[in-house]
Amino acid sequence: MFKLKSKFGIGGSKPYAVGKPVFSGIRTVFLDRDGILNEKMPEGLYVTRWIDFQVLPGVPEALRQLNEAGLLVVVVSNQRGIAQGLCSAKDVDAIHASFRKLLEGYGARVDAFFVCPHEIGQCNCRKPLPGLYDQAAAKFPTIKPEESVMIGDSLTDMEFGRNLGMKTIFVEGNSERRAPGAERAGILATRVAATLPQSVEILLGSQQNQG
Repeated sequence: MFKLKSKFGIGGSKPYAVGKPVFSGIRTVFLDRDGILNEKMPEGLYVTRWIDFQVLPGVPEALRQLNEAGLLVVVVSNQRGIAQGLCSAKDVDAIHASFRKLLEGYGARVDAFFVCPHEIGQCNCRKPLPGLYDQAAAKFPTIKPEESVMIGDSLTDMEFGRNLGMKTIFVEGNSERRAPGAERAGILATRVAATLPQSVEILLGSQQNQG
């Protein structure tokens, strides 16, 4: 019998079995961006410049751990600020290029970024719709949803992953900047963590216990 331990949770703890390989067979890690890799802006505001992209503590090291474990790391992000004219797709690409350069200093990388630049209701790539997954799968044909995990900080992230058949980890993050639906997201998630580094600890710890 497994020893039960409470996980982080919104509105109460949820027990899980320590040592149970919940994330066995995971080969691809899908990550949301804002609130996972960098500090989330207040609701209604967007990161439009590199100077505003505040990398969260432990993120480069956590990404390096995923790289060293041989996992594909893909960022999928809704960037509605492009549709609203607050920044351009080139601005977002420049932010990601600067982030990649920063990661190089830690021996870490993100394998690909996929961004939805559209307004709500104008596409099939705005999470929780599956378009960003389709783009990733076209670039990396070996990706399979059943071998993937989605790590994010919103209800749409959890719905995106669940709808595709992925495992999910909900990151609680900054309580003052959570999007509506956080409580529901925590309930839907396979696991809940406080940060990306803790998510990686849970994911890799589970994989190490697969035997």
